[in-house]
Amino acid sequence: MNIHEYQAKSLFKQYGIPTLQGKVVTSADQAQDAAKDLGTNAPWVVKAQIHAGGRGKGGGVKLAKTLDEVKTYAAQIMSKPLVTHQTGPQGKEVHKLLIEEGCKIQKEFYLACVLDRATASVVIMASTEGGMEIEKVAEETPEKIFKVHVDPAVGFVPYQARTLAFGLGLDASLHKPFTQLVKNLIQLFVEKDCSLAEINPLVLTQDQKIIALDGKINFDGNALYRHPDIKELRDLSEEDERDVEASKWGLNYVGLDGNIGCMVNGAGLAMATMDIIKAHGGEPANFLDVGGGASQEMVSQAFKLILSDPNVKGVLVNIFGGIVKCDVLAQGILDALKNVELTVPLVVRLEGTNVEQGRKILEESDVKVISAIGMKEAAEKAVASAKGGR
Repeated sequence: MNIHEYQAKSLFKQYGIPTLQGKVVTSADQAQDAAKDLGTNAPWVVKAQIHAGGRGKGGGVKLAKTLDEVKTYAAQIMSKPLVTHQTGPQGKEVHKLLIEEGCKIQKEFYLACVLDRATASVVIMASTEGGMEIEKVAEETPEKIFKVHVDPAVGFVPYQARTLAFGLGLDASLHKPFTQLVKNLIQLFVEKDCSLAEINPLVLTQDQKIIALDGKINFDGNALYRHPDIKELRDLSEEDERDVEASKWGLNYVGLDGNIGCMVNGAGLAMATMDIIKAHGGEPANFLDVGGGASQEMVSQAFKLILSDPNVKGVLVNIFGGIVKCDVLAQGILDALKNVELTVPLVVRLEGTNVEQGRKILEESDVKVISAIGMKEAAEKAVASAKGGR
């Protein structure tokens, strides 16, 4: 789960990570009033609040030198979708702005905590290239990225932050506040079950203060049951409506750009299904894992999600009957289709326990189903049938 910058900074403050004063607004008039209320001198920074990076390059971050400029920039940013390299060409509507006091920056850095699955630990990354995309830095100048791994059995120890401080070239007088900031960030990361806690940039001001100028936090969705306060921060307007609907039914859904809808049980099988569709010249329209114990209601909702995409010209159901047997799955598919208008070709490949009984149920039904035995045959039939679909 992702949250907005202003929400991340609220958590930063709770954990003693220095940030600038700011206010969240939903209109240009509110933006001007917020700048007045901050009680600081110009400049002010007007920042779009969307779940996407690259806001500055896309025109979503503006430095205003007067109160009139605050209002003008706010109106401009909210007047149209904000397009960045992460939003795609359609962009995202800006519903909220963060109005923040300015500061005099001496140097920008990058700092983040992220899971390193290879070492089963949290890795703290820092770089002198603050404000840059860390992927670009890793590709072009990897020597400018410094890493330390936090052993989960030992936890964070101060010398690790000092190691990063030396790498960043910080003056000795800044080592103590930097160490405390890193300690607080790792504490936030662990206690809130984050998958990413990023400060980019982390700035050193001209009066020698270290401040989190921006913030990005992602959370492990599987751990949200432990954090009802974090769950309340979810902004559904920032998510695809289909993703939101899928989450209500416990479905794992990701919309893609293809025309063949996929319904599969198991994430690994779903990935393999998408791969084999592409290998046969097709394009998957989605990733959809209904899980091993999908109910009739879940299957019905899965069909509705797939068919709600106007680009879908055909559907491939690829199911392995294990926990739930193939005959039960087949009947579940037919029952689900009673509640869904199927307007495109449907290819079904079943495998596993009671597979013959399952195939017989489909063959004897009134629903027009294109049966397939193996994954290769299923992909070929799905690609071919999609060409004549809706």
